[in-house]
Amino acid sequence: MNEGLRVLVVDDDWQMAKTLADVLNLKGFEAEAACSGNGALEMLEEDRFDCVITDVKMPDVNGVDLLRAIKSMRPHLPVVFMTAYAPGDLVHEGLREGACASFVKPLDINALFWLLRELAVRSSIVILDDDTQCWRTVRECLEKRGFTVLRISDPVMLMQVLKPSGQVVFLGPRANGATRLEILKRIRERHGSLPVVLTTDGREQTSSEMEKARGLNVQGCLCKPFKAEELLEVVASIRRSDLAAVLRGCPGMLVSQMP
Repeated sequence: MNEGLRVLVVDDDWQMAKTLADVLNLKGFEAEAACSGNGALEMLEEDRFDCVITDVKMPDVNGVDLLRAIKSMRPHLPVVFMTAYAPGDLVHEGLREGACASFVKPLDINALFWLLRELAVRSSIVILDDDTQCWRTVRECLEKRGFTVLRISDPVMLMQVLKPSGQVVFLGPRANGATRLEILKRIRERHGSLPVVLTTDGREQTSSEMEKARGLNVQGCLCKPFKAEELLEVVASIRRSDLAAVLRGCPGMLVSQMP
């Protein structure tokens, strides 16, 4: 099941773009084709896509420039490269700047299907924070984008709903009397690698707390007030790292080099 993942395929070889889009549609994805970087940007402004697959070397806008333009529009949107050439500086530059992966043509279509199915699986967002006002608008934006969002204020309940994978936890500075570090330690006792991100209003954060939190493997910190797009980019970055760890070693593919 591909959860209606909407894919934009970009290649200056129109036949290649159209054929790949047709194959993806047959596999249950919703795919459309564009034959230039500028054409792709126009389609992205008019419609919502969940992933972009783009050729790297194109005459008007190359794949890396397209990636940069997409990141300025929708920072969390996954971008996958494909190239008929041996991976060069342009490909590695794009991978450093956030492309999920790069495939060498002819594509390993089964590996591409697997990657897209993984991208169709959205992490659920678990929020432990008493700050209702901060999260109301952010939650609405996340749910409109298909994310499952659970906001709770009781640390005991948090431990009951956590799963080993498929979640990203956001910890606010206030949660029913328990300190953030105490809660983080409890999470790590049960789930050593579950992604956890701190949220702070600036007044509560201290260098000592952050140093201890880094020692407990937090994935980042967001300072209030923040926009839903900022949170989505954090989630997307975590997702890219997870995918890169799984995809390393796959033949004919390079993966994101972002830390």
